[in-house]
Amino acid sequence: MSRIVSLVPAATEIAAALGLMEDVVGVSHECDFPSEANTRPQVTKCPLHNAGFASKEIDEWVRRALRENGTIYTIDEPLLRELQPDVILTQKLCDVCAVGYGTVARLAETLPGPPRVVNLEPSSLADIFDDIRRVARACDVAERAEELVAKLSARVEAVRKRAAHVAHRPRCFLMEWVDPPFCSGHWGPELVEIAGGHDPLGRKHQPSTRIDWQEVLDTRPEIIVLALCGYDVDLAQHDYELLREFPGFDSLPAARTGEIYLTNASAYFARPGPRVIDSIEILAGILHPKEFPEFAFRNTQDHRVAQHESAAL
Repeated sequence: MSRIVSLVPAATEIAAALGLMEDVVGVSHECDFPSEANTRPQVTKCPLHNAGFASKEIDEWVRRALRENGTIYTIDEPLLRELQPDVILTQKLCDVCAVGYGTVARLAETLPGPPRVVNLEPSSLADIFDDIRRVARACDVAERAEELVAKLSARVEAVRKRAAHVAHRPRCFLMEWVDPPFCSGHWGPELVEIAGGHDPLGRKHQPSTRIDWQEVLDTRPEIIVLALCGYDVDLAQHDYELLREFPGFDSLPAARTGEIYLTNASAYFARPGPRVIDSIEILAGILHPKEFPEFAFRNTQDHRVAQHESAAL
């Protein structure tokens, strides 16, 4: 048995899917799934958490904090010492997503043991599967990872195989932020491809980046999916209203046909753990509803809210 502290929501979900939740003794302030995570001590804090800022204010605050402080998070060092972890799950992927790896590694060196620091840094679906294996090895349950990855891979291939027979692959803009606009990156464009679409603005296996709104107008997406980093559907709804005010928005094919979808990106698209597979199924239902009727959405007046229940692993 290892005493695990997870500083990344995806890592907490990976640990849970591997049957290790009983071993998780501490989590980040953003770890909210499975429900047991909400009962664990929170080792990190962020002034932005539940602050209610608009997306433009968040972007400006984050840029300023990173420029001035190098981080937007703080670690409760006394609590971390009290928890006496054997394993700390963290990441190098994004300084905006969680505490920076260097900060964690330096602190870990001062702890008894010292604990093993496991870095998760995925840029693709294959990397996410490797992260599952990495966590399992660090916690001495390597065999569980292969079973879990096999189940997740089977779901991926089931979608890929059905989508491959669809002739039309619609232009789908997977949007990671509204104000200012950001395209998708890392695994995002790959998810769209597997589900039978094409993201003309995405940066496959590369970091997402700010783009000019004119680029969106020029590519004329047939479908827009708001997969806003760290946002649930309610927050996405607010930013959808902002998006509608952008110049030329009404001229986009996606706007004219109502093919605009709000998703819980905090749970799915932006969280590189087991539920990222749910994201592929959500996209399949959006891109090809006739071929994937089981992945339903709810109609509203001028946009749609993707619905999905996590499959049991």
